[in-house]
Formats: sequence, structure tokens, C-alpha cells
Amino acid sequence: MSLIRLCLFVTLVVYFAASGALASAQTTQVDYQKLDRRLSRMAEDPAVVGLAVAVIEDGEITFAEGYGVTRLGGDAVTADTVFRWASLSKGVASTAIGKMVAGGELSLSDTISKFQTSLRLPMGGEKVGTLEDLLAHKIGIVPNAYDTRLEDGGDPSEIRKALGKLKRTCPVGDCHTYQNVAFDAVSEVVASVRGISFEEFVVAELFEPLEMRDASFGLEALRQSLSWAEPHRKRRSDPRPVRRTVNHSYYRVPAAGGVNGSILDLARFAQAQMGAQPDVLTPDTLTELHTPRIYTRREQSSMSRRFGGHLRDARYALGWRVYKYGAPGYRVVGHRGAVDGYRSLILFDPARKSGVVALWNSNARTPVGVQFEVMDMIYGLEAKDWMQLDTDRG
Repeated sequence: MSLIRLCLFVTLVVYFAASGALASAQTTQVDYQKLDRRLSRMAEDPAVVGLAVAVIEDGEITFAEGYGVTRLGGDAVTADTVFRWASLSKGVASTAIGKMVAGGELSLSDTISKFQTSLRLPMGGEKVGTLEDLLAHKIGIVPNAYDTRLEDGGDPSEIRKALGKLKRTCPVGDCHTYQNVAFDAVSEVVASVRGISFEEFVVAELFEPLEMRDASFGLEALRQSLSWAEPHRKRRSDPRPVRRTVNHSYYRVPAAGGVNGSILDLARFAQAQMGAQPDVLTPDTLTELHTPRIYTRREQSSMSRRFGGHLRDARYALGWRVYKYGAPGYRVVGHRGAVDGYRSLILFDPARKSGVVALWNSNARTPVGVQFEVMDMIYGLEAKDWMQLDTDRG
């Protein structure tokens, strides 16, 4: 167990002792020694390369560990190693809008066209579609519209204009169709209201107040980090993962996929989403962000197929997914992210102020299971081999 893990544990004990709540701390559900052992075993799988995991219990960061390496043959991953967050950036973007709503600068019922963004939708949908529709992916076009154009080097604003020529999948507001290029119109909304870039706003209003010290936007910032994880990908035919060049495409849609940060940054962001920083994110703002807007049938089908219904009643809020967890149906909030050579996840119970975050620099699927192993411990549910460490995967 690393020094940072020991320091975090000592800090937690001192905190609870000082507050007279040590007895409560001793009844913690998460077995951190077991978790550390299992994550260490997972890191031995060559497909994983590098991994960082943090746990939050009762609003406090109680575990933050790095495993594996930043690149094949490279340095060890630590709690300060910076990864790409991929689509976890959407929760950052929605939170930025939530702060602006709280400050009276705009309303979720404002139409997209009010902000003169480059986004065009079939049949003039931008004139009736609202910021709520945009943040909940209810804008009536095919999922992941023109992502391939972005990946081929297309200009995001020009791609957004071209979306208006697509056939409408459904009326705006009626169905959920996940987006990246269209979602990034959020960055144009922020810039039009504040007169500064979306990235500058987020740094000033979220990263700095939440002490997300290594969080940033863009490729240059990633590479300038003291420790950063390089991307890897393994195909079935590959004997081991192949190191990848960092793909710049999704950095050009910062609200959809542009954030970098360490596992400690992500843990601090998760804390704030659980209400630990009311001066930065008010309870009303968090309620608005996490309130489900629409049922996500495709997501539920995927969850049922992969995890046997452990997550059910899948819905989308504002940049966040909401589920019922386990047989008791606990309410949890989260998201996952994927971009070439990186994966990410966040899952938490706002009522218990507890959850888990993970970042890794490969396309390995087994780390996804860490969220269930941690949350099952938090809820005291029967342990299962969600990380497939003792399962024959064929």
C-alpha cells in the first residue's frame, strides 16, 4: 500500500477523532486492503497498462492509488498522474452551465438560438430546442452525429452548421441521442455570455475553487504535466497493447471531451457533485444537474446485457447518467468516457456522499468492474468478481 494511501487513512482517522465520530469511521464498509490487492492484481494484466482509482466515503477522499505505468517501460502511475477524462468532460460542462443558471446569467429554458451558436438542427430545431435539451442530448438527430468528420480533422463549428441538413430522428425534446460535436455548442454558449473562452470560465469557476490542481484542457497542457499517462490500445490480434499517439480531435470540442486531470482532481470534482462544496455548487444546482430528463433505452439495454441488471432504469440528466443500483434500487449518478487509448468512469450515491472514480490509459474493459466492487462494498452487498480477476474470460 503506497504512502499516499496511508496518509489519507491517517488524515481520515484524525478528522473523525477530532469530531468525536471515530466509532462511525471504524464501521466503514469498504475493505481498502482487499481493494488494493485486487487492483494490484488487475494491474498485472498487460492489457491494462496504467490505472488510477479513488474512493470517496461520507464526503471524504479515503483512497487514492495509482497502479501500473504511464507508458510501456515508463514511470509508475501515481495519484497525481494526469489522464484524459474523455466524456466525463460533459459533466464538467453541464456544471459550468449550472453555475451560470444559479447566477442568473441564463436559464435552462433559453433556446439554443438565443446564444447565436454555430449549431443548426433539422427543421430549425435550434429555435425551439433549449439548453436543457442540449445538455440532455434531446436534440433530435442521429447519435454521435458527424463524429467521423471531427476525427477526420473537420472544424467543429462548420460541422455543427452541417447538422441542420440531417434528417430529424425525432422532434426536439422527444428522444435521447448521445452527441459530441453538437454538445460542444455549450462552449459557445458560455463564451457568448461571459465574453471569455469556455476553458477560462471552467478554470476560474470550477478547477481553482475546487482545488483541482492538475486539471486542464488540451493536448499541450496534458504533455506539460509532470506525470501524464500516454494512450495505449490492444486489438484481439495484438499480443500486447500498442502505444498510441494522442488524438487531438476531441480536444477541439472541449465541452464534450477536452478535460485532463489526475485521479485526485476527479475525486475532488466528485466530492463537489455530492455537495461537499456548497459555496461552489449549491444544493439547488446539484439537484438540477442530477434530475433525470429522459429514459435511455439503448443505455439500459447495454447495462442489462453486460452487468445483468445491476444498473437499471437508466436515465440521462444534464451531462450525467442516473440509475437504480442493485436489487434495493439505490439511486446513483455517474458517467463513463472513452477516447482513443483512454477510459474513465465516475459513479456515486449523492445521498450517502460516497462513490468511486477511475482513469486508465488503455482500452481494457476489466477496470469498468471496479465501480461495482466498490459500490457493492459501500452498500454491504454480496461481493462479486466484477473485475473478472477469477473468471475464465476465454
